[in-house]
Amino acid sequence: MIYTAIDTFYLPEEQIRNSPSRKDGIVEDVETALRLYGCELIQESGILLKLPQAVMATGQVLFHRFYCKKSFARFNVKRVAASCVWLAAKLEESPRKIQHVLNVFHRMECRRENKSLELLDPFSKEYEELKIDLIRTERHLLKEMGFICHVEHPHKFIINYLTQLEAPPELMQDAWNLANDSLRTTLCVRFKSEVVACGVVHLASRRFNVPLPESPPWWRVFNAEKSEIDEVSRVLANLYRQPKGCYIEVSKDSKSFVLTSRAWDPPPECQEELLKVNSANGIPQGRTGNSSSGSRESIVKIALDKLKTSTSKESTWLSDEVPATTSNGELWEDSSGGKMKQCRDREDGIGNKNREKDRGRSKSRKRDRDQEWECNRTRDQDRGRETDRTWEKIKERYYRNKERSKDSGYSETGRKYSSV
Repeated sequence: MIYTAIDTFYLPEEQIRNSPSRKDGIVEDVETALRLYGCELIQESGILLKLPQAVMATGQVLFHRFYCKKSFARFNVKRVAASCVWLAAKLEESPRKIQHVLNVFHRMECRRENKSLELLDPFSKEYEELKIDLIRTERHLLKEMGFICHVEHPHKFIINYLTQLEAPPELMQDAWNLANDSLRTTLCVRFKSEVVACGVVHLASRRFNVPLPESPPWWRVFNAEKSEIDEVSRVLANLYRQPKGCYIEVSKDSKSFVLTSRAWDPPPECQEELLKVNSANGIPQGRTGNSSSGSRESIVKIALDKLKTSTSKESTWLSDEVPATTSNGELWEDSSGGKMKQCRDREDGIGNKNREKDRGRSKSRKRDRDQEWECNRTRDQDRGRETDRTWEKIKERYYRNKERSKDSGYSETGRKYSSV
């Protein structure tokens, strides 16, 4: 039972050992190698995209969470790693363009497989397919997480713990590096961030021979248990014994970003036909959903034959039911003595009525536009007349005031009264 809340996503060790990949026949060593390989892709792509370390850490946590629910055999590790980087960049508010993400992963794949380095053409069909697959994989990630993508990293707890313990800076740097390496394991889906931080501090203190207080035990202050700290230390020690992660082909279709998560079962009619074809070809009967590619091709062929048969029957039924007409709309009898076809005078009459209605609507709209234009023109003319009247009043008032000033003996130029 997976316990999922706002900031928790933790599984017991037994459920991780019985993961969906194990049910598809992938052994534990192969799954570990693929997890390491996916985390390396996320870390390297984040460096090439110039992303902060928080984005790479969030992407690796999302990667482990997704493969706790889905199998490596059904989802390609390269495509899921690219989607985790793209989603984590948006979650940590450092988004990158989808074209840049695809170019980086394409370049890394070419370099790892010793191919010539070529940029993806953004107008090519291959680029469009990769873009669609990346978006589809992101939707799978969000659906499996229940759209709860909150991630809490142990790094902030490490700084807090070592500051309270008054540890030297070298110990803090080593604990920080161990926390980054712990993201390549399943510790992020087994223990809380506080417990991982305590295990990292314990392992770093043993490396530098720095004593930590034991009476009372220092880990109890941070809500951790000694057994959990020992397990974190054991997993990290085992990580450094592992070889470098490498790509192992276990997916059922390596060409696509996303592989279907459930087997496809054909309809019962096709299953019966397929059993007949297999028995005729000497193929033993088995479950149709796990058939080979040749069986799937035969299923498609049977479905197409049924579709053609149904189409021909429908066309024959229509030719029998609908009588033909002449160019004048009259019924005529088929040369083979078949049924008479129905004339379409009524439909033509309805069509003529609809066309007349459309013409009437267009004429009324044109008449309304003309009336509106005439009203606007008349209103503008009226406004112009009012403006002219206003200017006439202003001029008349100005000249009247000027005559009054002359009669009173006031000179506007000298601003003085003239002598009598």
